[in-house]
Amino acid sequence: QVQLVESGGGLVHPGGSLRVSCAASGSIFSINVMAWYRQTPGKERELGATITPVGSTKYADSVQGRFTISRDNAKNTVYLQMNSLKPEDTAVYYCSAEVKPSFLATWVAAWGKGTLVTVSS
Repeated sequence: QVQLVESGGGLVHPGGSLRVSCAASGSIFSINVMAWYRQTPGKERELGATITPVGSTKYADSVQGRFTISRDNAKNTVYLQMNSLKPEDTAVYYCSAEVKPSFLATWVAAWGKGTLVTVSS
């Protein structure tokens, strides 16, 4: 099995910064795309940013220019640096990764349980 564990959430003032991390562990042969999503109550989970194994990134319009996704392949970890935070960024942030548990296994989508980020004065 593959586990993804997010960390680094918390309370931050508007205009502030925060970095969340997500570490993958367990049966891992290879990790393809890693991503950060976020979800607020009553709304669908939305994609925030993705990163490929070689570092190519894509961002949602809502976070472009303020958030930066990065990864450390040696540590099986993905990060999301969030700057110029706004109250509307308040959400539970989830990481996701496309993982191949073994050489002969198929790719599976793994999810973390989320970490809460609250932007408030």
